[in-house]
Amino acid sequence: MTRANEHALSIRQILALDRIAAGQPEVVAAAGHLDNPVRWVHVAEAADVGVMLTGGEMILTTGVLLAGDVRGQAAYIESLHRAEAAALVLGLGRAFPAPPEEMRRAAERYGLPMVVLHRPFPFAELTEEVQSRLVRRKFAAVRLSETIRTALTALITAGAPLQSLLDEIAAHGACPVVVTNLAHRVLATAGERPAVDDVLRDWDRIARQPGESDGEGWVRAGLGGRGERWGSVVLCGYRGDAASARLLADRAAEALVLHRMLAGSAASWEEQSARCLLTDLACGGVAARHLLPRARAAGLPVNLRTFVPLAVRDLAPARIERVLRLSGLSALVAEVAENTTAVLLSLARDQAPEPLAAHFAARLSAETGAPARVAAGPARTAWEDVPEALREALHVAEAVTGAPPGLPAVVRLRDVRLRGLVRLLRDDPHLQSFAERELSGLLRAADAGGLLPVLRTYLATGRNKSRTAQLLHMSRPALYRRLETIETLLGVALDDFEQAASVHIALLAHDAQHET
Repeated sequence: MTRANEHALSIRQILALDRIAAGQPEVVAAAGHLDNPVRWVHVAEAADVGVMLTGGEMILTTGVLLAGDVRGQAAYIESLHRAEAAALVLGLGRAFPAPPEEMRRAAERYGLPMVVLHRPFPFAELTEEVQSRLVRRKFAAVRLSETIRTALTALITAGAPLQSLLDEIAAHGACPVVVTNLAHRVLATAGERPAVDDVLRDWDRIARQPGESDGEGWVRAGLGGRGERWGSVVLCGYRGDAASARLLADRAAEALVLHRMLAGSAASWEEQSARCLLTDLACGGVAARHLLPRARAAGLPVNLRTFVPLAVRDLAPARIERVLRLSGLSALVAEVAENTTAVLLSLARDQAPEPLAAHFAARLSAETGAPARVAAGPARTAWEDVPEALREALHVAEAVTGAPPGLPAVVRLRDVRLRGLVRLLRDDPHLQSFAERELSGLLRAADAGGLLPVLRTYLATGRNKSRTAQLLHMSRPALYRRLETIETLLGVALDDFEQAASVHIALLAHDAQHET
């Protein structure tokens, strides 16, 4: 159906009307074309009516001017065909008591549906009925278009995120909505979760179906602007008529393009998609099995794979993605917390995770020109185990913040030891109370800002005074005086292992609570 005929009725729908049933209609030619759209209905007896048509019309006639003219009958059908008429309805009577064979054969040859009415029937009633329905359809389409456009425009002007627009589109369509890039990778979805999951499970087949509509409620509209197309929005299983489906898809596409253009430098939809998926994995609010179809539809290989969760601090996702492309690695990448980018590698089962992680860290160092530190969770072959492993990688990445030198390029949970445990427990009220109690004398001191770095460095070096003085660019006598001041304020002897360990744990807890 062309855009011009979106609100038309099909020949089949017209023949199903109660009003035409009184004429006892019979399809005598081209019965396979009854789904042709009818844009308008004309009553015409002129033999040259074809020159007056613009296409899509259903012609009602008694054929009174064609009776006895066999050649003229064939020419009449040919002229309707050239004018792209939708169908011919012939009322049988004095001119043609039976279906004229020459006209029937010509109509069959040209694929022009021909219907005969066996009983006298007032053509005016049919034209009135059909025209009324066509007009109502067009006005209903205008109302629907304005309703959708108004709702989506209001969301855009209010600065609503992409997901809010998709939720609104899904609510209007009462069906799942999917946004994809040109590679058919899913960037965002909306709709009832079970229905969306059903779509995503079969996405590889659905995504590559040709055309803008498959006739079963699957309707696509292209996304793009300024001469460039960059994706599609898909209505999945829309249950309304085809015209409404096309209208909704087009209004949705217009709104999504406008939203993306107004977003300016905001994160791309690809980044948002990966962020939402990785965040859902890490948070555990959505069962892993429900996230698997989303991961597959986003382009991550998931069958017979080994998943390696990594986290990198203080490096933009775009630079990490560049390294992954150069390394030939498949992964989802997104910034999931401030200054922390999560990476979920998907490796073939015969690839060794640890050497590849080390290679990735080395390539990152080469890319940035500085030593890179990559936090790694355990490799997992079962998708259900990925969320816990990803949380571990993010925990390790946080734990190494502010850690002293000496950690490997790929840091694992075993490498962060006490610092990792304290980071994990930093929101525990008992630990917070302990840190405050142990450090209160120092934290209240006027020179706390100058003494805390001394204490931190001294404990990090294993209470090595020479190394501490060297790192702080301070003379040893000056260091001794400051250490004595710290011991006095805290009421401890730092030469005592247990007391020093207690202060060290309190300081780690204090740092964990105050660092972003």
